[in-house]
Amino acid sequence: MSRMKTAKSGRSKASNIYDVARQAKVSVFTVSAVVNNSGKVSDRLRRRVEAAIRELNYRPNLLARSLARHQTHTVGIIVPDIVNPFFPLVVRGAEDVAQNAGYSVLLCNSDNQRQKEEQYLELLLSKRVDGILLTKTHGPFSPAQQRLLADARVPLVLMMRTIPQFRSDAVVSDDLQGAFEAVSHLARLGYRRIGLVGGPLDVSNGRARWQGFRRALKSYHLPYDSSLATEGDYRVESGYQAGLMLLPRLADSVYVANYLMTAGLMKAAEEIGLRCPEDFGLVSFDDYPWLGCFHPRLTTVDLPKYDVGAEAMRLLLRRMNGSAARPMIEKLATHLIVRESCGFALRMKKPVGEREKPVAQLSESRSAVYRQPTE
Repeated sequence: MSRMKTAKSGRSKASNIYDVARQAKVSVFTVSAVVNNSGKVSDRLRRRVEAAIRELNYRPNLLARSLARHQTHTVGIIVPDIVNPFFPLVVRGAEDVAQNAGYSVLLCNSDNQRQKEEQYLELLLSKRVDGILLTKTHGPFSPAQQRLLADARVPLVLMMRTIPQFRSDAVVSDDLQGAFEAVSHLARLGYRRIGLVGGPLDVSNGRARWQGFRRALKSYHLPYDSSLATEGDYRVESGYQAGLMLLPRLADSVYVANYLMTAGLMKAAEEIGLRCPEDFGLVSFDDYPWLGCFHPRLTTVDLPKYDVGAEAMRLLLRRMNGSAARPMIEKLATHLIVRESCGFALRMKKPVGEREKPVAQLSESRSAVYRQPTE
């Protein structure tokens, strides 16, 4: 028999390197040299060992080999919200690059909770991953986290978000420029009361998108009205609440800092009885293949999701291979995609002198809509 049976269960016992050596009638050192492709082994002995490995269905102890080499060929990835359709594509980009380099990926979801994030960092380090990709939840690292990372000396690359007072490599999208282009597009179409549903200000890309919004208003000599700007958390419910607040205040257009909040805002508009783009223009952040199937088709600023993950993994691989260059932040360009929700087609049909009129007309129609529930 090629495998031994255990006395109690009758199940096959996994073969080990000693079984292979006995089967091939060679030393354990010869088997090890064949398995690890190290040392000089004659073709005749190599064929005997390989035949024994196949016959015994021998599987090397990869964990033991990895620990002996101080490598596990695994990489940890922590994201804040795997339900957000943004992150699966980021992870896919990272995984494709990792797999091509011979690495496996362990995926963790922090649910935007700092305590859960800290637990996953400890878990990944305890499993001796060779590196970590992290999209940080809100706020800085705690002192305990900083000590943990410093002691472990495991390379870490941030994705989409940077951390104040923490020196690390990062790959991010150019969120400030993307927001600037989105709001500038609305301004060029003649909108004057542009609302903002922004991301959380204690997250770096949330701050960058606010800054891009303000910079575009200033560039087009439009006043900043704090009553038309609100902070969300990148989730549907915050977009819905923002829509209930902003749309009655006669914002003639809205820039929303991510797709999930856009879905919430559109739900609020439907409940109120407002149509996009007839009653207000809209530009969203981030693009997906299915957005072209909805009405109205969304004008968006597309983010390089897959490329963020892929570039972050390439940078991490360089660090794991010993690169000692100074920490770098790589910014990837965004791209404005014009569809229907911004009202481009509607406004371009009107003479330039008439493009301001819909704002006043919209004010009257909304007043009627919003008075009705209180009567």
